[in-house]
Amino acid sequence: MASILHPSNHYDLQHNKNNIEQTIGENSTFSSLEITGAVEMEIASRNPNRQSSNSAAFDQTRLPEDHQGLFVTWEDLWVTVSTEKNKSKPILQGVTGYAKPGELLAIMGPSGCGKSTLLDALAGRLSSKTRQSGDILINGHEQTLAYGTSAYVTQDNALITTLTVREAVHYSAQLQLPDSMSAAQKKERAEMTIREMGLADAVDTRIGGSGWGTANEGGLSGGQKRRVSICMEILTRPKLLFLDEPTSGLDSAASYYVMSRIAALEVRSRRGIGAGGSRTIVASIHQPSSEVFRLFDSLCLLFAGKTVYFGPASAANEFFATSGFPCPTLQNPSDHFLKTINKDFEVEKDIEQGFLVGAVPTVEEAIDTLIKSYKESEYYQQIRRQVAEICSTKQDYCDALGKKRTHASFLTQCLVLTRRSFKNMYRDLGYYWFRLAIYVGLALGLGSIYYNIGDKNRSIQARGSLIMFLASFLTFMTIGGFPSFVEDMKVFGRERLNGHYGATSFVVGNTLSSQPYLILISLVPGALSYYLPGLRPGGEHFLYFVSVLYTCMILVESQMMIVAGLVPNFLIGIICGAGFQGLMLLGGGFFRLPRDLPKQFWRYPLYYISFHKYAYQGLFKNEFEGLVFPGKVVGRSKTISGEEILRDIWQVEMGYSKWVDLFVLFGMVAFYRILFLVIVKTAEKGKTITAIFAAARHKPSIQIMENPTATPLHGEKSTHVVAS
Repeated sequence: MASILHPSNHYDLQHNKNNIEQTIGENSTFSSLEITGAVEMEIASRNPNRQSSNSAAFDQTRLPEDHQGLFVTWEDLWVTVSTEKNKSKPILQGVTGYAKPGELLAIMGPSGCGKSTLLDALAGRLSSKTRQSGDILINGHEQTLAYGTSAYVTQDNALITTLTVREAVHYSAQLQLPDSMSAAQKKERAEMTIREMGLADAVDTRIGGSGWGTANEGGLSGGQKRRVSICMEILTRPKLLFLDEPTSGLDSAASYYVMSRIAALEVRSRRGIGAGGSRTIVASIHQPSSEVFRLFDSLCLLFAGKTVYFGPASAANEFFATSGFPCPTLQNPSDHFLKTINKDFEVEKDIEQGFLVGAVPTVEEAIDTLIKSYKESEYYQQIRRQVAEICSTKQDYCDALGKKRTHASFLTQCLVLTRRSFKNMYRDLGYYWFRLAIYVGLALGLGSIYYNIGDKNRSIQARGSLIMFLASFLTFMTIGGFPSFVEDMKVFGRERLNGHYGATSFVVGNTLSSQPYLILISLVPGALSYYLPGLRPGGEHFLYFVSVLYTCMILVESQMMIVAGLVPNFLIGIICGAGFQGLMLLGGGFFRLPRDLPKQFWRYPLYYISFHKYAYQGLFKNEFEGLVFPGKVVGRSKTISGEEILRDIWQVEMGYSKWVDLFVLFGMVAFYRILFLVIVKTAEKGKTITAIFAAARHKPSIQIMENPTATPLHGEKSTHVVAS
């Protein structure tokens, strides 16, 4: 908790951290808990009175010449969001501050104060509905950070629940770390990161616990899941780490353990970053306990987008006291700060200790007093001087921005994602195994209803009905895997935003990993529903039958992937997907024969773009071509050829063979997969285009900027829009 009030304290703390690190290097038996304890001893050993007693010490602040970390500064930062009736609402209002290497900056405030917005603005993750103005600089530069330089840990734990901690972190290391590192080095980096976050005891525990794949295991606690998320983001040893509500949903003990691990990262990360390197940590946090609050170096306290206080966390108590709102004895300082500036429940509470003269102000008056006191305080002046000094010495810190890091190669990413997805599908019973069980049950039902249908005239309708059910409703049930795929999309969204891999790698990995399961659920139920009724004998005909089933299933999965890319809510997605499949089914040419379909919409174009048309006609040709059935003419014997049945009864197009129908189905699969890839790849660009039109309604001269997927973007000084 180095203070800008007394730079000597920062030097002493760093010096002691170096001593701790040397001890760790010499004695490998030191545990992560001991490291955390060492950091806490350094924090506890400091005298808070010394830090805030002399305001003149502000002027003695100097930037360390040998620091290779990243300074983040923001000055006069405004963020507004568009509302109805072409109005805008300010979320951040002219805030100024900075984050220093080797320190933990906490952004606090009541709900709706702009904590997450400030964090997203610094990380370049604002949505397309917002407009941003002001300067955000990295070491005094307006520059996009290279991959691996920064990391962002979201509030939600988007993790693959069927994997163990070791598997999840190892796969992430293989995806993020470059091919220049050997497999042993990547494994060591992953194991070291797991130990740093105190997860060594849970390394072989599966992350989930509530799903079918992990129903018999306890899974990880909320705090452990949060630490797994942090593990994945610090594998590249980023110099800038953003955390959005890292203690959200955790009890006080779990919150303290998570935050103490974050605070202890600086002690052990030096060996991974290099001599002189430091990590800058910025975290938004709602209501920390007193123990967690003592871990903070700097504090940014917001209310309604305005800065109430920015400075050393240990000096916040004195600021509130001198402003007329001292913290009561034995009360958590963070509770007092938030209670003082929270007016959501103003009617039901009073300010605990008002002005020293005895008056009891309202919450609104207290907030105005604090904001005015901060603007007039030495803290505010020092912040502006510090920001100006960092920006003026930007030429001394160019080396920290110059190192370019690389991902694993595209081929490596595809292979790793295929293995990870295959393992997830194997362990998640709801992904394919339950569907296989249902398919087998339905196949047995079909086999018993149509058992040994024979070759009489009445078997013509039975064969057609059986083929229709298999090509329609059996493949229709493929949408049952949609919820599992939505969870995969959540993981993909988090990892892609942090730059772990691209959309193409994800699509390739997901496609390859699902093939064995799709073949299995096509082959087993297909064999039961083919041989029990006694359909067309012959290996070629059975192979074609299974191929059509397989193609239809992967085609429906591809369509549902597109729905997942457009509608991330799994309940609405299932409704939309089922409605789309039902529409295609009606226009497929069975319930209403092709020549009887209304020409508008149903025949042109729905009939020709529905995959059911090609599945029906291919399977009908496979079943009836070359067969002869007895006729129903009274008084004489007559036979009906399969070609007549296809042409007259089912109205099948006979100008091409069944293999053309299969080829068209495979072409549709490729089209839908490529379309899904295009949708995912253009999602960010689509948001940017939306931002252009939204901004044009407010201010035509606004400059539109696109946010990179993995790293913060800090652009021109003029007003601009940042799209996530």
